[in-house]
Amino acid sequence: VQLQASGGGLVQAGGSLRLSCAASGRSLSRNAMGWFRQAPGKEREFVAAISWSGVNTYYADSAKGRFTISRDNAKNTVYLQMNLLKPEDTAVYYCALRLGSESVPSEQYDYDYWGQGTQVTVSS
Repeated sequence: VQLQASGGGLVQAGGSLRLSCAASGRSLSRNAMGWFRQAPGKEREFVAAISWSGVNTYYADSAKGRFTISRDNAKNTVYLQMNLLKPEDTAVYYCALRLGSESVPSEQYDYDYWGQGTQVTVSS
């Protein structure tokens, strides 16, 4: 499985970005998906997760009310809509896949495959 994250960039505080994670080599259906991020000098942290059906989602407190995770299994793509961005959201964002799960895992060790990351920079 290869996961390709895209959509990052430079945005001013208060702005929005939509990240995409496209999969190849395997269907995203029947697999949970998550987004994580890593800021300079910090450990990678959980942002959001979505179950394979899309019915269940889970967010880190820092993402609640501002970020929305969604998926389009027909397009084999997962999205992270990020609104009201803050400078502290600056990080490399990674998507990840958990095989065969209807859960919404939030730990890195729960995931089986990772994308390469896309840089998000929020200026103040």
